[in-house]
Amino acid sequence: MKRILWLLLTSLFLLSACQARPSRLTILDGNQVYSLHSSARTIADALSEAGVALGENDRILYLGAPLSPDDSLPLADHITLTIRRPVDLTLQIAGSETVTFESSALTVGEALCEAGYELHATDRLTPPAHTPLLADLTVSWQPSRELTVTVDGNEIHIRSTAPTVGQALAEAGLPLIGLDTSQPAENEPLPADGQIHITRVVESVALTQKPIPYGTRIELSADLELDQRALLQGGQMGLAIARVRTRSEDGVTVSQVSETEAVVRPPVDEVMGVGTKVVIRTAVVDGVTIEYWRAITMYATYYKPCISGTNICDDVTASGRKLTKGVVAVVYPWYLLLAGERVFVPGYGEAVIADNNGALTTAYGTHWIDLGYAETDVHDWTNRYVTVYFLTPVPANIADLYVLP
Repeated sequence: MKRILWLLLTSLFLLSACQARPSRLTILDGNQVYSLHSSARTIADALSEAGVALGENDRILYLGAPLSPDDSLPLADHITLTIRRPVDLTLQIAGSETVTFESSALTVGEALCEAGYELHATDRLTPPAHTPLLADLTVSWQPSRELTVTVDGNEIHIRSTAPTVGQALAEAGLPLIGLDTSQPAENEPLPADGQIHITRVVESVALTQKPIPYGTRIELSADLELDQRALLQGGQMGLAIARVRTRSEDGVTVSQVSETEAVVRPPVDEVMGVGTKVVIRTAVVDGVTIEYWRAITMYATYYKPCISGTNICDDVTASGRKLTKGVVAVVYPWYLLLAGERVFVPGYGEAVIADNNGALTTAYGTHWIDLGYAETDVHDWTNRYVTVYFLTPVPANIADLYVLP
């Protein structure tokens, strides 16, 4: 028991001796340097020994860390304390007031935070936040604004001090690419409600094939007999390439526009040959030997003066001839070219084209012939298709007949 008591007393003596041992103390106060040996227990006591007075906003630093006057003096042989006296900081807030206050903070950023201002990395601060606060200083501060960007179905919250929407998006890593648009537009100032919508715009161009139909062209052919037709050249479809531009916004197609069209293969017309070669033949028809240069299947009807299509009996034809057997009528275009020409109609006999039936075309096309009879003629003609033979001599205007179907 005595031994334990002796050890305890010895420890208290040694501790008391250590605490009472003075430390070498250096105090840096601006341009003033104070050096002394102090046995003070607290920072306040040590400063008092050195004759250093503290103001309300003064700051005590030891090894860069702040200390309170009530803190114990650090246990060390050599202690250096730094006194930071406050300086005036004038803060110019963009679009707002100008404020001046005292601060003994190490940097501009610390001074503002201690003064209750919330700083963000996107704020514009001149000089920057890391600038040492060594003397009176004027600081310009433009606080960043909070923005909500809607893009690709997501809402992204950003902050910016940019003057325009486009710059704010670019700074946030959300630039408009290609045909993308924004609302408000990229050259407009930041919106008052803080809402920005990006529309992703994509345009694609596709090539489409478009067939070009071919036409049919009629050409006269001296190698084919009159009224014969033959295919001289087959038709071929042409091909055009069209550019179709498709525009989509946020993945939804909003327009499709056909642009320039280029013909890469023109169509080739079908060419039908119509014969122009006149061949004179002979034949025996109804026991009569005839010489003809053309034979056409036509629908043959008959007419008389009192049933010629009017309520008045009239036996005068378009050519002035009197209507009797041997006078026939054809459609008006044929009459203009063939008036006066002789024909032979099986079952009727030889006749001359001397009248027109007033038609340009009929249900039978242009191949219609009307066989004339006098009112007193007895006949047993029944309407039917027959082969009409055009008798020689060949008319002088044969070239004009090529156009007749």
